[in-house]
Amino acid sequence: FFKFAGAFALFLAAGPLAAQSNQKWVTAWAGSAQGPYPFGNVSASMNLSAAFPDANKGAHDQSFRLIVKPDIWGRQARIRLSNVLGGQPVTFDSIYAGVQLTAAALLPGTNHQVTFGGKPGITIAPGQSAWSDPVSLPFVRNPSDFAGRKLAVRFHVAGESGDMTWHAKALTTSYLSEPNIGARSQDEGEAAFPISTTSWFFLDAVDMMAPADTQVVVALGDSITDGTASTLNGDDRWPDVLSRRLHAAGRNVSVVNAGIGGNQVVGPDEYSAAKPFAGGPAALQRLERDVLSLSGVATVIWLEGINDLSMNGNRTAADVQRGMREGVQRIRAKIPGVHVVGATLTPALESTNGAHGSAQQDRERKALNEFIRTSGLFDAVVDFDRVTTDPRTGGMRPEFIPDTTTGAAGDKLHPNRLGYLTMGMTVDLNTLLPKAKAGGK
Repeated sequence: FFKFAGAFALFLAAGPLAAQSNQKWVTAWAGSAQGPYPFGNVSASMNLSAAFPDANKGAHDQSFRLIVKPDIWGRQARIRLSNVLGGQPVTFDSIYAGVQLTAAALLPGTNHQVTFGGKPGITIAPGQSAWSDPVSLPFVRNPSDFAGRKLAVRFHVAGESGDMTWHAKALTTSYLSEPNIGARSQDEGEAAFPISTTSWFFLDAVDMMAPADTQVVVALGDSITDGTASTLNGDDRWPDVLSRRLHAAGRNVSVVNAGIGGNQVVGPDEYSAAKPFAGGPAALQRLERDVLSLSGVATVIWLEGINDLSMNGNRTAADVQRGMREGVQRIRAKIPGVHVVGATLTPALESTNGAHGSAQQDRERKALNEFIRTSGLFDAVVDFDRVTTDPRTGGMRPEFIPDTTTGAAGDKLHPNRLGYLTMGMTVDLNTLLPKAKAGGK
Protein backbone atom coordinates (compact mmCIF):
# COMPACT_ATOMS: atom_id res chain seq x y z
CA PHE A 1 0.00 0.00 0.00
CA PHE A 2 2.75 2.46 0.82
CA LYS A 3 4.44 2.02 -2.57
CA PHE A 4 2.77 5.16 -3.87
CA ALA A 5 3.69 7.41 -0.93
CA GLY A 6 7.14 8.49 -2.08
CA ALA A 7 5.98 9.18 -5.63
CA PHE A 8 2.85 11.07 -4.66
CA ALA A 9 4.35 14.55 -5.17
CA LEU A 10 5.06 13.75 -8.81
CA PHE A 11 1.33 13.39 -9.43
CA LEU A 12 -0.16 15.98 -7.13
CA ALA A 13 -0.65 18.57 -9.87
CA ALA A 14 -2.17 16.14 -12.36
CA GLY A 15 -5.60 17.08 -13.64
CA PRO A 16 -8.47 14.69 -14.42
CA LEU A 17 -7.33 11.85 -16.59
CA ALA A 18 -8.92 11.44 -19.97
CA ALA A 19 -10.99 8.30 -20.23
CA GLN A 20 -9.18 5.78 -22.42
CA SER A 21 -11.01 3.79 -25.09
CA ASN A 22 -10.22 0.63 -23.16
CA GLN A 23 -11.80 1.96 -19.95
CA LYS A 24 -15.30 2.70 -18.69
CA TRP A 25 -17.15 3.75 -15.56
CA VAL A 26 -18.08 0.90 -13.26
CA THR A 27 -19.88 1.12 -9.94
CA ALA A 28 -17.45 0.23 -7.17
CA TRP A 29 -19.71 0.82 -4.16
CA ALA A 30 -23.42 1.38 -3.52
CA GLY A 31 -25.56 2.08 -0.47
CA SER A 32 -29.22 1.99 -1.47
CA ALA A 33 -31.32 4.98 -0.38
CA GLN A 34 -34.08 3.64 1.83
CA GLY A 35 -35.87 6.48 3.52
CA PRO A 36 -35.80 9.80 5.29
CA TYR A 37 -33.83 9.55 8.54
CA PRO A 38 -34.67 8.07 11.05
CA PHE A 39 -36.95 5.54 9.27
CA GLY A 40 -34.95 2.34 8.82
CA ASN A 41 -33.43 -0.66 10.55
CA VAL A 42 -30.05 0.21 12.08
CA SER A 43 -27.49 -2.29 13.34
CA ALA A 44 -25.27 -1.22 16.26
CA SER A 45 -27.42 1.88 16.55
CA MET A 46 -25.85 5.03 17.97
CA ASN A 47 -27.52 8.01 19.63
CA LEU A 48 -27.27 10.81 17.06
CA SER A 49 -29.07 13.52 19.06
CA ALA A 50 -25.84 15.52 19.31
CA ALA A 51 -25.58 15.59 15.53
CA PHE A 52 -29.26 15.94 14.69
CA PRO A 53 -31.16 17.44 17.67
CA ASP A 54 -34.35 17.53 15.57
CA ALA A 55 -34.66 14.63 13.13
CA ASN A 56 -37.26 16.50 11.08
CA LYS A 57 -34.84 19.37 10.47
CA GLY A 58 -31.96 17.02 9.65
CA ALA A 59 -28.45 18.39 9.27
CA HIS A 60 -27.66 22.05 9.82
CA ASP A 61 -24.44 23.69 8.65
CA GLN A 62 -22.36 20.60 9.34
CA SER A 63 -19.99 18.21 7.65
CA PHE A 64 -20.12 14.47 6.98
CA ARG A 65 -17.16 12.12 6.59
CA LEU A 66 -18.59 8.90 5.19
CA ILE A 67 -16.43 5.79 5.01
CA VAL A 68 -17.06 3.30 2.19
CA LYS A 69 -15.07 0.42 0.71
CA PRO A 70 -14.88 0.45 -3.09
CA ASP A 71 -14.71 -3.08 -4.46
CA ILE A 72 -12.21 -1.86 -7.04
CA TRP A 73 -10.09 1.29 -7.35
CA GLY A 74 -9.12 3.40 -10.33
CA ARG A 75 -7.29 6.63 -11.13
CA GLN A 76 -10.58 8.48 -11.58
CA ALA A 77 -13.71 8.37 -9.44
CA ARG A 78 -17.11 10.01 -9.30
CA ILE A 79 -19.78 10.03 -6.61
CA ARG A 80 -23.57 10.21 -6.59
CA LEU A 81 -25.27 12.38 -3.98
CA SER A 82 -28.94 11.71 -3.40
CA ASN A 83 -31.91 13.68 -2.16
CA VAL A 84 -34.42 11.21 -3.59
CA LEU A 85 -36.33 10.84 -0.33
CA GLY A 86 -35.92 14.39 0.93
CA GLY A 87 -38.64 17.00 1.22
CA GLN A 88 -36.73 20.15 0.29
CA PRO A 89 -33.67 21.19 -1.75
CA VAL A 90 -30.33 20.39 -0.10
CA THR A 91 -27.15 22.35 -0.80
CA PHE A 92 -23.84 20.51 -0.64
CA ASP A 93 -20.45 22.22 -0.85
CA SER A 94 -16.83 21.66 0.21
CA ILE A 95 -16.97 18.13 -1.25
CA TYR A 96 -13.82 16.00 -1.08
CA ALA A 97 -12.74 12.38 -1.48
CA GLY A 98 -9.60 10.66 -0.25
CA VAL A 99 -8.22 7.60 1.50
CA GLN A 100 -9.12 6.77 5.09
CA LEU A 101 -6.07 6.43 7.33
CA THR A 102 -7.86 5.33 10.48
CA ALA A 103 -11.09 6.40 12.18
CA ALA A 104 -11.99 9.88 10.83
CA ALA A 105 -8.40 10.75 9.85
CA LEU A 106 -7.22 10.78 6.24
CA LEU A 107 -4.05 9.58 4.63
CA PRO A 108 -2.11 12.85 4.18
CA GLY A 109 -2.11 14.21 0.65
CA THR A 110 -5.01 12.16 -0.68
CA ASN A 111 -7.83 14.65 -0.07
CA HIS A 112 -9.09 15.79 -3.50
CA GLN A 113 -11.90 18.20 -4.25
CA VAL A 114 -15.03 16.93 -6.00
CA THR A 115 -17.00 19.25 -8.27
CA PHE A 116 -20.40 19.15 -9.91
CA GLY A 117 -20.64 20.81 -13.32
CA GLY A 118 -17.31 22.46 -12.65
CA LYS A 119 -18.57 24.08 -9.47
CA PRO A 120 -17.53 23.35 -5.86
CA GLY A 121 -21.11 22.73 -4.73
CA ILE A 122 -24.56 21.73 -5.87
CA THR A 123 -28.17 22.12 -4.77
CA ILE A 124 -30.17 18.94 -5.34
CA ALA A 125 -33.96 19.15 -5.55
CA PRO A 126 -36.15 16.71 -3.59
CA GLY A 127 -36.63 13.46 -5.45
CA GLN A 128 -33.37 13.90 -7.39
CA SER A 129 -29.76 12.76 -7.31
CA ALA A 130 -26.62 13.93 -9.12
CA TRP A 131 -23.33 12.46 -10.33
CA SER A 132 -20.19 14.50 -9.75
CA ASP A 133 -17.56 15.36 -12.31
CA PRO A 134 -14.66 12.92 -12.55
CA VAL A 135 -12.10 13.47 -9.81
CA SER A 136 -8.49 12.48 -10.36
CA LEU A 137 -6.90 10.09 -7.84
CA PRO A 138 -3.30 10.43 -9.03
CA PHE A 139 -1.88 8.47 -6.10
CA VAL A 140 -3.59 5.32 -7.41
CA ARG A 141 -0.74 4.26 -9.67
CA ASN A 142 -1.59 0.57 -9.33
CA PRO A 143 -5.25 -0.02 -8.38
CA SER A 144 -4.51 -3.47 -7.00
CA ASP A 145 -2.34 -1.86 -4.29
CA PHE A 146 -5.52 -0.33 -2.87
CA ALA A 147 -7.54 -3.55 -2.56
CA GLY A 148 -9.48 -3.38 0.70
CA ARG A 149 -8.66 0.27 1.38
CA LYS A 150 -11.54 2.58 2.27
CA LEU A 151 -12.59 5.83 0.66
CA ALA A 152 -13.59 8.81 2.78
CA VAL A 153 -16.20 11.02 1.08
CA ARG A 154 -16.68 14.33 2.81
CA PHE A 155 -19.18 17.11 2.22
CA HIS A 156 -20.79 20.04 4.00
CA VAL A 157 -24.55 20.61 4.18
CA ALA A 158 -25.12 24.34 3.91
CA GLY A 159 -28.10 25.56 5.88
CA GLU A 160 -30.77 23.08 6.92
CA SER A 161 -31.31 19.84 5.01
CA GLY A 162 -34.75 18.79 6.19
CA ASP A 163 -35.44 15.08 5.69
CA MET A 164 -32.15 13.27 5.06
CA THR A 165 -31.97 10.47 2.50
CA TRP A 166 -29.98 7.69 4.17
CA HIS A 167 -29.01 4.03 4.29
CA ALA A 168 -29.57 2.89 7.86
CA LYS A 169 -27.63 -0.35 8.12
CA ALA A 170 -24.12 0.56 6.96
CA LEU A 171 -22.37 -1.74 9.47
CA THR A 172 -19.45 0.63 8.85
CA THR A 173 -18.44 3.48 11.12
CA SER A 174 -18.59 6.97 9.58
CA TYR A 175 -18.19 10.36 11.19
CA LEU A 176 -20.13 13.60 11.63
CA SER A 177 -19.38 17.09 12.82
CA GLU A 178 -21.61 18.87 15.29
CA PRO A 179 -24.24 21.27 13.91
CA ASN A 180 -23.32 24.86 13.10
CA ILE A 181 -19.64 24.02 12.71
CA GLY A 182 -19.43 24.85 9.02
CA ALA A 183 -17.43 23.32 6.20
CA ARG A 184 -14.65 21.15 7.60
CA SER A 185 -14.25 18.79 4.66
CA GLN A 186 -10.71 19.96 3.87
CA ASP A 187 -9.46 18.92 7.32
CA GLU A 188 -7.35 15.76 7.12
CA GLY A 189 -7.51 15.15 10.86
CA GLU A 190 -10.29 13.71 12.98
CA ALA A 191 -10.90 16.54 15.48
CA ALA A 192 -13.72 18.13 13.47
CA PHE A 193 -15.69 14.84 13.33
CA PRO A 194 -16.34 13.73 16.92
CA ILE A 195 -19.67 11.94 16.35
CA SER A 196 -19.82 8.35 15.10
CA THR A 197 -22.58 6.81 13.03
CA THR A 198 -23.18 3.34 11.59
CA SER A 199 -25.27 4.69 8.71
CA TRP A 200 -24.63 6.49 5.41
CA PHE A 201 -26.32 9.77 4.51
CA PHE A 202 -26.95 11.32 1.07
CA LEU A 203 -24.20 9.31 -0.67
CA ASP A 204 -25.54 6.28 -2.55
CA ALA A 205 -22.95 5.28 -5.21
CA VAL A 206 -19.29 5.58 -6.16
CA ASP A 207 -17.94 4.83 -9.64
CA MET A 208 -14.35 4.14 -10.63
CA MET A 209 -12.79 4.28 -14.10
CA ALA A 210 -11.75 0.69 -14.83
CA PRO A 211 -10.78 -1.59 -17.71
CA ALA A 212 -13.59 -1.95 -20.23
CA ASP A 213 -13.99 -5.68 -19.58
CA THR A 214 -14.80 -5.12 -15.87
CA GLN A 215 -18.17 -6.58 -14.91
CA VAL A 216 -20.37 -5.39 -12.06
CA VAL A 217 -22.27 -7.91 -9.93
CA VAL A 218 -25.20 -6.38 -8.02
CA ALA A 219 -26.54 -8.19 -4.96
CA LEU A 220 -30.20 -7.12 -4.67
CA GLY A 221 -31.98 -8.01 -1.47
CA ASP A 222 -33.07 -7.34 2.09
CA SER A 223 -31.35 -7.49 5.49
CA ILE A 224 -29.71 -10.83 4.72
CA THR A 225 -27.86 -9.12 1.88
CA ASP A 226 -27.47 -5.86 3.83
CA GLY A 227 -25.61 -7.88 6.48
CA THR A 228 -27.72 -7.92 9.64
CA ALA A 229 -25.90 -9.85 12.42
CA SER A 230 -22.53 -9.69 10.64
CA THR A 231 -19.50 -8.02 12.21
CA LEU A 232 -19.44 -4.25 12.57
CA ASN A 233 -16.65 -2.97 10.26
CA GLY A 234 -15.85 -6.58 9.37
CA ASP A 235 -16.93 -6.45 5.71
CA ASP A 236 -18.20 -10.01 6.03
CA ARG A 237 -21.64 -9.89 4.47
CA TRP A 238 -22.11 -12.69 1.95
CA PRO A 239 -21.51 -10.32 -1.03
CA ASP A 240 -18.19 -9.31 0.59
CA VAL A 241 -17.18 -12.97 0.81
CA LEU A 242 -18.19 -13.49 -2.82
CA SER A 243 -16.16 -10.45 -3.87
CA ARG A 244 -13.00 -11.74 -2.23
CA ARG A 245 -13.45 -15.13 -3.93
CA LEU A 246 -13.92 -13.54 -7.34
CA HIS A 247 -10.87 -11.31 -6.99
CA ALA A 248 -8.76 -14.21 -5.72
CA ALA A 249 -9.85 -16.19 -8.79
CA GLY A 250 -8.62 -13.42 -11.07
CA ARG A 251 -12.05 -12.23 -12.21
CA ASN A 252 -12.19 -8.61 -13.33
CA VAL A 253 -15.32 -7.69 -11.38
CA SER A 254 -16.84 -5.28 -8.91
CA VAL A 255 -19.43 -6.60 -6.45
CA VAL A 256 -21.83 -4.02 -5.02
CA ASN A 257 -24.46 -4.42 -2.33
CA ALA A 258 -28.03 -3.21 -3.00
CA GLY A 259 -29.56 -4.75 0.12
CA ILE A 260 -31.89 -2.88 2.46
CA GLY A 261 -32.89 -4.23 5.87
CA GLY A 262 -36.62 -4.98 5.92
CA ASN A 263 -37.02 -4.65 2.16
CA GLN A 264 -39.76 -6.46 0.22
CA VAL A 265 -40.16 -7.43 -3.41
CA VAL A 266 -43.68 -6.04 -3.89
CA GLY A 267 -44.57 -4.16 -0.71
CA PRO A 268 -45.43 -1.68 0.57
CA ASP A 269 -48.03 -0.66 -2.00
CA GLU A 270 -47.22 3.00 -1.45
CA TYR A 271 -43.95 4.60 -0.43
CA SER A 272 -42.90 8.24 -0.27
CA ALA A 273 -40.93 10.61 1.93
CA ALA A 274 -44.26 11.63 3.43
CA LYS A 275 -45.28 8.00 3.98
CA PRO A 276 -42.04 6.13 4.76
CA PHE A 277 -41.58 2.48 5.64
CA ALA A 278 -38.62 1.14 7.60
CA GLY A 279 -37.76 -1.38 4.88
CA GLY A 280 -37.62 1.26 2.17
CA PRO A 281 -39.40 1.26 -1.18
CA ALA A 282 -40.26 -2.14 -2.66
CA ALA A 283 -37.58 -3.72 -4.83
CA LEU A 284 -39.77 -3.09 -7.86
CA GLN A 285 -40.03 0.59 -6.94
CA ARG A 286 -36.29 1.08 -6.41
CA LEU A 287 -35.06 -1.15 -9.23
CA GLU A 288 -34.17 1.70 -11.59
CA ARG A 289 -32.18 3.62 -8.99
CA ASP A 290 -30.44 0.74 -7.23
CA VAL A 291 -29.70 -1.61 -10.15
CA LEU A 292 -30.52 -0.34 -13.62
CA SER A 293 -28.85 3.07 -13.26
CA LEU A 294 -25.57 1.66 -11.95
CA SER A 295 -22.57 1.52 -14.27
CA GLY A 296 -21.34 -1.65 -15.96
CA VAL A 297 -23.88 -4.11 -14.54
CA ALA A 298 -23.41 -7.64 -15.93
CA THR A 299 -25.00 -9.82 -13.23
CA VAL A 300 -27.80 -9.38 -10.70
CA ILE A 301 -28.17 -11.84 -7.80
CA TRP A 302 -31.66 -11.51 -6.31
CA LEU A 303 -32.19 -12.81 -2.75
CA GLU A 304 -35.45 -11.48 -1.40
CA GLY A 305 -39.01 -12.33 -0.39
CA ILE A 306 -38.91 -13.39 3.26
CA ASN A 307 -40.27 -10.01 4.39
CA ASP A 308 -43.12 -10.17 1.87
CA LEU A 309 -44.11 -13.49 3.47
CA SER A 310 -43.94 -12.12 7.03
CA MET A 311 -46.76 -10.72 9.13
CA ASN A 312 -45.63 -7.25 8.07
CA GLY A 313 -45.76 -8.08 4.37
CA ASN A 314 -48.77 -10.41 4.41
CA ARG A 315 -48.10 -11.65 0.87
CA THR A 316 -48.06 -15.11 -0.67
CA ALA A 317 -45.41 -16.92 -2.65
CA ALA A 318 -47.53 -16.32 -5.76
CA ASP A 319 -47.43 -12.55 -5.14
CA VAL A 320 -43.63 -12.61 -4.89
CA GLN A 321 -43.34 -14.80 -7.97
CA ARG A 322 -45.30 -12.26 -10.01
CA GLY A 323 -43.09 -9.49 -8.67
CA MET A 324 -39.93 -11.41 -9.56
CA ARG A 325 -41.17 -12.05 -13.09
CA GLU A 326 -41.85 -8.34 -13.56
CA GLY A 327 -38.49 -7.36 -12.06
CA VAL A 328 -36.46 -9.80 -14.15
CA GLN A 329 -38.29 -8.68 -17.29
CA ARG A 330 -37.39 -5.05 -16.55
CA ILE A 331 -33.76 -5.92 -15.82
CA ARG A 332 -33.39 -7.81 -19.10
CA ALA A 333 -35.11 -5.05 -21.08
CA LYS A 334 -32.75 -2.39 -19.73
CA ILE A 335 -29.47 -4.37 -19.73
CA PRO A 336 -29.12 -6.59 -22.82
CA GLY A 337 -27.18 -9.76 -22.11
CA VAL A 338 -27.46 -9.39 -18.33
CA HIS A 339 -27.11 -12.54 -16.24
CA VAL A 340 -29.86 -12.80 -13.58
CA VAL A 341 -29.26 -15.24 -10.74
CA GLY A 342 -32.01 -16.31 -8.35
CA ALA A 343 -31.10 -17.12 -4.75
CA THR A 344 -33.27 -19.33 -2.56
CA LEU A 345 -34.54 -17.88 0.72
CA THR A 346 -32.88 -18.87 3.97
CA PRO A 347 -35.10 -20.25 6.78
CA ALA A 348 -36.92 -18.23 9.41
CA LEU A 349 -38.88 -21.00 11.16
CA GLU A 350 -39.44 -20.28 14.88
CA SER A 351 -37.64 -16.95 14.62
CA THR A 352 -37.80 -14.76 17.71
CA ASN A 353 -38.48 -11.79 15.43
CA GLY A 354 -42.17 -11.07 15.99
CA ALA A 355 -43.04 -10.74 12.29
CA HIS A 356 -41.36 -14.00 11.29
CA GLY A 357 -41.15 -17.64 12.25
CA SER A 358 -44.60 -19.13 11.57
CA ALA A 359 -45.21 -22.48 9.92
CA GLN A 360 -47.33 -20.69 7.30
CA GLN A 361 -44.46 -18.41 6.36
CA ASP A 362 -42.18 -21.44 6.04
CA ARG A 363 -44.62 -23.18 3.69
CA GLU A 364 -44.76 -20.09 1.49
CA ARG A 365 -40.96 -19.80 1.62
CA LYS A 366 -40.57 -23.38 0.42
CA ALA A 367 -43.04 -22.75 -2.41
CA LEU A 368 -41.13 -19.64 -3.48
CA ASN A 369 -37.83 -21.52 -3.33
CA GLU A 370 -39.23 -24.24 -5.57
CA PHE A 371 -40.25 -21.56 -8.06
CA ILE A 372 -36.76 -20.02 -7.97
CA ARG A 373 -35.15 -23.43 -8.56
CA THR A 374 -37.44 -24.73 -11.31
CA SER A 375 -39.27 -21.91 -13.12
CA GLY A 376 -36.53 -21.19 -15.63
CA LEU A 377 -36.88 -17.47 -14.90
CA PHE A 378 -33.24 -17.19 -13.82
CA ASP A 379 -30.03 -17.91 -15.71
CA ALA A 380 -28.63 -19.66 -12.65
CA VAL A 381 -29.64 -20.45 -9.08
CA VAL A 382 -27.71 -20.15 -5.81
CA ASP A 383 -29.21 -22.49 -3.23
CA PHE A 384 -28.69 -20.60 0.03
CA ASP A 385 -31.60 -22.54 1.58
CA ARG A 386 -29.70 -25.80 1.24
CA VAL A 387 -26.61 -24.62 3.14
CA THR A 388 -28.33 -22.66 5.93
CA THR A 389 -31.23 -24.96 6.87
CA ASP A 390 -30.85 -27.50 9.68
CA PRO A 391 -32.38 -30.72 8.25
CA ARG A 392 -33.38 -31.84 11.76
CA THR A 393 -35.49 -28.78 12.62
CA GLY A 394 -36.18 -27.01 9.33
CA GLY A 395 -34.89 -23.79 10.91
CA MET A 396 -31.55 -22.01 10.78
CA ARG A 397 -28.50 -24.17 11.45
CA PRO A 398 -27.65 -23.61 15.15
CA GLU A 399 -24.07 -22.51 14.52
CA PHE A 400 -25.37 -19.70 12.30
CA ILE A 401 -27.72 -18.20 14.92
CA PRO A 402 -25.64 -16.23 17.49
CA ASP A 403 -25.48 -12.55 16.49
CA THR A 404 -21.98 -11.46 15.46
CA THR A 405 -22.70 -7.73 15.65
CA THR A 406 -23.57 -7.51 19.32
CA GLY A 407 -22.92 -10.97 20.72
CA ALA A 408 -26.63 -11.48 21.37
CA ALA A 409 -28.40 -14.81 21.09
CA GLY A 410 -29.54 -14.21 17.52
CA ASP A 411 -33.05 -14.29 16.09
CA LYS A 412 -33.04 -17.48 13.94
CA LEU A 413 -33.72 -15.27 10.92
CA HIS A 414 -30.39 -13.57 10.17
CA PRO A 415 -27.24 -15.66 9.72
CA ASN A 416 -24.12 -14.60 11.59
CA ARG A 417 -20.62 -14.21 10.21
CA LEU A 418 -20.19 -17.98 9.87
CA GLY A 419 -23.52 -18.19 8.04
CA TYR A 420 -22.65 -15.40 5.63
CA LEU A 421 -19.22 -16.94 5.04
CA THR A 422 -20.90 -20.23 4.14
CA MET A 423 -23.34 -18.47 1.83
CA GLY A 424 -20.61 -16.53 0.05
CA MET A 425 -18.59 -19.71 -0.41
CA THR A 426 -21.61 -21.52 -1.89
CA VAL A 427 -21.89 -19.41 -5.05
CA ASP A 428 -20.61 -21.26 -8.13
CA LEU A 429 -18.24 -18.78 -9.78
CA ASN A 430 -18.52 -20.63 -13.09
CA THR A 431 -22.24 -19.84 -13.37
CA LEU A 432 -22.16 -16.34 -11.94
CA LEU A 433 -21.17 -14.22 -14.95
CA PRO A 434 -22.42 -14.22 -18.56
CA LYS A 435 -20.76 -17.18 -20.24
CA ALA A 436 -19.25 -15.22 -23.10
CA LYS A 437 -17.49 -12.93 -20.63
CA ALA A 438 -16.71 -15.14 -17.63
CA GLY A 439 -12.95 -15.41 -18.34
CA GLY A 440 -10.59 -15.63 -15.40
CA LYS A 441 -9.34 -18.78 -13.76
